[in-house]
Amino acid sequence: MALFDQWVLTIILFWPLLAAIIVLFIPQDQEDRIRRFSIWMSMVPLILSTLVFVDYGVRFLQGTGGLQYELQVAWIPQLGASYHVGADGLSVPLIFLTALLTTLSLYYSARTIHHRVKEFFFLFLLLETGMFGVFMALDLVLFYVFWEVGLVPMFFLIGIWGHENREYAAIKFFLYTLVGSVAMLLAFLALYFVTGTFDIVKLTEIKPLAGNLWLASLVFFGIFLGLAIKVPSWPFHTWLPDAHTEAPTAGSVILAGILLKLGAYGFLRLLLGILPHAFAYWGWVIVGLGVISIVYGAFVCMAQTNLKRLIAYSSVSHMGYVLLGLGAAGVALSGTVSFFDKNSAALAIDGALLQMFNHGIITGALFFLVGILYERAHTFDLTRFGGLSGKTPYYYGIFMVAGFASLGLPGLAGFWAEFFVFRGAFDIVRIWAAIGVIGVVVTAAYILWRIVQSVFLGEFNTEWEGKLWDMTGFEKVTLWPLVILMFAIGLYPAPLVNFFNRAAVELLTQAGFMF
Repeated sequence: MALFDQWVLTIILFWPLLAAIIVLFIPQDQEDRIRRFSIWMSMVPLILSTLVFVDYGVRFLQGTGGLQYELQVAWIPQLGASYHVGADGLSVPLIFLTALLTTLSLYYSARTIHHRVKEFFFLFLLLETGMFGVFMALDLVLFYVFWEVGLVPMFFLIGIWGHENREYAAIKFFLYTLVGSVAMLLAFLALYFVTGTFDIVKLTEIKPLAGNLWLASLVFFGIFLGLAIKVPSWPFHTWLPDAHTEAPTAGSVILAGILLKLGAYGFLRLLLGILPHAFAYWGWVIVGLGVISIVYGAFVCMAQTNLKRLIAYSSVSHMGYVLLGLGAAGVALSGTVSFFDKNSAALAIDGALLQMFNHGIITGALFFLVGILYERAHTFDLTRFGGLSGKTPYYYGIFMVAGFASLGLPGLAGFWAEFFVFRGAFDIVRIWAAIGVIGVVVTAAYILWRIVQSVFLGEFNTEWEGKLWDMTGFEKVTLWPLVILMFAIGLYPAPLVNFFNRAAVELLTQAGFMF
């Protein structure tokens, strides 16, 4: 087990990079071989991440929590940077989610990508390594390197395989993210100059700048800008609808399912972990931005006629719940409210983490479904559909499951995330939480009216007679794992909640709460 502990994360991390390099040596005209090889190679991190998920669960039941599978090796001694990786209850589920969505995306793309196949699968595997690295890195330099590694492949995935306005969307995505990355890098350097280390574990222990709120706030907002753009939080969200709308289907799935989570993960690992005093002081700002994102995103969805753009704006709204939960925990830490239960802060973080995971599987499924419809109709225009429930009953059923999970129907995964967020937030920031409930109501409205009514009910548009057909076998296989997870988490969320709750309690204890 010692060998497993030390090297399993490194194998998961660099296996996609190895696969990507091998893809470069496969002849360009052997497209089927490239597709099959990439899918099978992506199965290795999926299997290993599943084993890690199960193994961590066993350790949890045995009373062992905290950081596991840790490996630290000197990397750049002159900088004090090291190759330091590890995982805990915060990152283990997200590593598994990354592997799952990547494999499903490659499997789906094998049937839908016919242009520059070699480059597509190379970039997608490279992107997987970048995403894994962010969730595993325990050194700020390593974190930043992997943060940037994921930027370039997604830029090309949108710019080459996207839709009509793909170049504009790709450049906008790149510039927005780059601005945030530069601000974050400057903040990392400031932490290094103050402490002499880039090690995230050490920084979490020493809590730098705790006695200098002004400088801590400056560093806080440097990191905050990079993370908030990636989440994306209002008003830093405007790159997202364009990127989602123009990206290929698999790109949209990964963008919504994983890349947005990198920012939310950073709020916990970096801001709450390293700068808890600044996080507590500015908790109200995070709450406010979260609630605005929830309500604004939901109302903008009501105005959309482009189905893919609607799902994109729904991500702004749903990631707002993450910020509400995290911000509420920050307010609790600040001690500015007297009526909260300390356990409410942990519940709010539990809800935020559940929302991160559930949003990945639910919105990932929705983007797959939108892509399936586009492959047939070559349009995202909601007004041109209608009556598809009778023509494509299987597609209708799967879409209803994902749609109802997105609006938070009890029995499906989305319900528990929102429930935990509001249970924690109402005890800490009641007025803000009450305003946020508006977003829940509007979400139900746009799912039922803008999507269900426009696409599936009413009179069938004869324009599509003979042109639309129900889901094929490979499309069903792509969606089945996500649908199973929606029901499994919806009916029995306890195992996942236990993971996240242990991580939340550890974070809050390190920040100063006594449980």
